[in-house]
Amino acid sequence: MAEQLRDKVTRGVAWSIAEKVGSMLLQMVVSIVVARLLMPEDFGVLAILTFFTALGVVFVDSGFSQTLIRKSNPTDDDYKTVFVFNIVVSVALYAIFVALSPTLAAYYNLPVIAEIAPVLMLLLPLGAMGVIQNTIFARQFRFALLSRINFAASAVSGAVAIAMALLSCGVWSLVGQRLSQMAVKSALLWIYGSWRCEGSVNRSALASMSGFSFRLMGTDVISYLYNNISQLFIGKIYSADSLGYFNQAQKLKELPVTSAVQSFQSVTYPALASIKDNAEKLADSYLRVMMITAAVMTPVMVGMIAVADDMFMLLLGERWMPTVPYFKILSLSGIFYPLSMIAYNILKVGGEGFVIIRLEIIKKAIMTLILVFAIPLSVEAIAWGLVAMSVAEFTLNIIASLKYVQLTLWRVFRTLLPILLLTAAMYCAVTFITPYLAGFSLFMRFATQIAVGVVVYALGAIVFRVAFVREMIEILGSFRK
Repeated sequence: MAEQLRDKVTRGVAWSIAEKVGSMLLQMVVSIVVARLLMPEDFGVLAILTFFTALGVVFVDSGFSQTLIRKSNPTDDDYKTVFVFNIVVSVALYAIFVALSPTLAAYYNLPVIAEIAPVLMLLLPLGAMGVIQNTIFARQFRFALLSRINFAASAVSGAVAIAMALLSCGVWSLVGQRLSQMAVKSALLWIYGSWRCEGSVNRSALASMSGFSFRLMGTDVISYLYNNISQLFIGKIYSADSLGYFNQAQKLKELPVTSAVQSFQSVTYPALASIKDNAEKLADSYLRVMMITAAVMTPVMVGMIAVADDMFMLLLGERWMPTVPYFKILSLSGIFYPLSMIAYNILKVGGEGFVIIRLEIIKKAIMTLILVFAIPLSVEAIAWGLVAMSVAEFTLNIIASLKYVQLTLWRVFRTLLPILLLTAAMYCAVTFITPYLAGFSLFMRFATQIAVGVVVYALGAIVFRVAFVREMIEILGSFRK
């Protein structure tokens, strides 16, 4: 049983990583092309509305998908009840957001917001259509199929965005990208899913799940607000251009971060939930996932900091160079966030909702002080504030998660330490070699920096026989299969 679960998780992670890496590269290409065709203000306008659509998605789900994954044997009535709930909430939120859009447009003095909102907010009902199908696939460990669906949606939406940008559609290119991606994904989930809205709506089923679900939703809403509300202040206090630069830095930073978090979290949460009553296996699995995540994300984020100047000049051009300082700072948060989410999975699996809420209150009290101090200073101060928030969240999540696993803080640190040392060596090597590459072309300098970083990190891991190498070989074996 344990070996079967391990194989499922390894294959699931392999497929999820393959899809996320493919989607990340595809989205990066699309982002580069579209960014060269649009203005920073266009990205700033969409960032304001995206804040509300993403917040709406949290309310539409309301934590029920996680509860269904956690539940031992959900029935068709459970699925049908949550599905109807998702649709009703999405339609209600759509109406509310559209009604408020003229006020939002006046507040930011951006009339285009009122024009875009009724179209972009369709993301809410479109997304609600696919929540249950996605949840069922996750319970069944059908991550290969989910990976293909997500990649297909990314490919179609990328083509739509580039075509609209070439036709000089401006900010509507970004709107078309978001809508087409969600529409294609939901449609494919229904085409390949076997569930066809069987069962009946059962209020008692909703009530029995609502306690844990709403507590999860509460923590997700609070986390989202604190991680993203600074963008609203940037758009108002500073300018749409500044928000565009800041948002582009966050977006490019989040391409690898979101890919990693979704790859590991979507697979590991149902896996950890299935062994939550076996303390030894839970601890071992937790440590392995932490190690693999750190081994991938830490060198990626630190490496991007080391090559950021040449990377932005090569890929986006002179127009987007004001983004670089924000990108370097925000990339530091990308080291801590994936690990923090793995620890949060343990809290969801082993803890009760009130424990998570209590922890969130502590974290948000700290984050409030950080934001109050940072927002009035500068956009760069806000970026540093977000890094401080990610460090605080990581520290508290790790400490709290140890209550539910047979691990000590020292053992976790000892597991991560070799990865941190290897990453530091990689960063030093890249920054040391860069001045000697001044005579190279921009492309050759960038390529050489990456090659040096990869060689130093990989050789160091092999020579010193770092533990994560064996785990990575297993995942690569799953790719081969």
